[in-house]
Amino acid sequence: MQIIRKAQKELLSLARQFKSVAVVGPRQSGKTTLVRMTFPDKVYVNLENPDTRSFAIEDPRGFLASFPDGAILDEVQRTPDIFSYLQQLIDDNPEHGRFILTGSNNFLLQENISQSLAGRVGYLFLLPLSLEEIPNAGLPVNELMIKGFYPALHAGEAKTDVSRYFSNYIRTYIERDVRLIRNITDLYAFERFLRLCAGRIGQLLNMNNLAVETGVDNKTIAAWLSVLEASFVIFRLHPYHNNYNKRIVKMPKLYFYDTGVASALLGIENPDQLALHPFRGALFENMIVVEFLKNRYNRGKSNNLYFWRDSLGREVDLLIDNHDHLLPIEIKSGQTITEDYFKSLFDWLRISGEEKGWVIYAGDTKQVRSNGITVVPYKESYQIG
Repeated sequence: MQIIRKAQKELLSLARQFKSVAVVGPRQSGKTTLVRMTFPDKVYVNLENPDTRSFAIEDPRGFLASFPDGAILDEVQRTPDIFSYLQQLIDDNPEHGRFILTGSNNFLLQENISQSLAGRVGYLFLLPLSLEEIPNAGLPVNELMIKGFYPALHAGEAKTDVSRYFSNYIRTYIERDVRLIRNITDLYAFERFLRLCAGRIGQLLNMNNLAVETGVDNKTIAAWLSVLEASFVIFRLHPYHNNYNKRIVKMPKLYFYDTGVASALLGIENPDQLALHPFRGALFENMIVVEFLKNRYNRGKSNNLYFWRDSLGREVDLLIDNHDHLLPIEIKSGQTITEDYFKSLFDWLRISGEEKGWVIYAGDTKQVRSNGITVVPYKESYQIG
């Protein structure tokens, strides 16, 4: 089954504006499928292939000369020296969208592009599927959170074993991708750290506590968090700092780019287990927060998401900063609307002086309340913002 990605329109637009385009995102998020579908006439080159990579590393001029009309260079961060040679080719040819680059390592790719191809490359961040893109939108919410949003789990007709998929995904990530970014020798400690991160979804990031529980120092925790961010496993949601109250919390919150990965790390294997699990609410919140991030990236826009919390414990799960106004959103995993859903929004509206707020919940009914708050089913969350 072929899934049409929302980001395809932005990818075509970038290819018309820039001489080269870099599509960056997690491993198996659909980057290769998207670029090959969008540019079917371009030669496809996979730099994960050892023979191809050897050619590109040992003779970059000869390698690039093989593609006079340009090409799709997949996992291009595997051959960092090639960027300097790409620069000359791109500068000597006025054609736009000639080379399409993909990579699953944001740190290595950005480092090489900033050194050699700055101003010549348009960026597209491609995350796993959004709720709009999933072919089987009728999946129960608990099953959806466990299954996650990677295309391989939704596109094929044959049913993929979800637990086996994520077990292999995590093992491959730790054994190969982590070592590519940073030479981590104690992979057992790193995997323990990864699982501890999954247990902190939606919580304030306290590196001291993580260091104690992992058994390493704070400097190592900071480096390992950078590894997880560079390879699109986790991201930090930062607090909103324009002071509506000076006593605001300044630590970021931790989220995963995919709830399927997080569920696997937490040992959650089936919907019945998740239904009573203490992390169900956190995983639901994670799913919605990253949904807004996907919608931004698919349109070529930057991250404009924050949360707000003050020292009294008053909090808004998500703030969307649209420059001229803020959209406050509360995220609730229940299916029955109660008055408790609105308390934090009332606090925010009173402090900020704004008039509108949204609640996203796991139910199916939309409600527009006279108090300025709109209740939206999670499947329609893409309509906000």
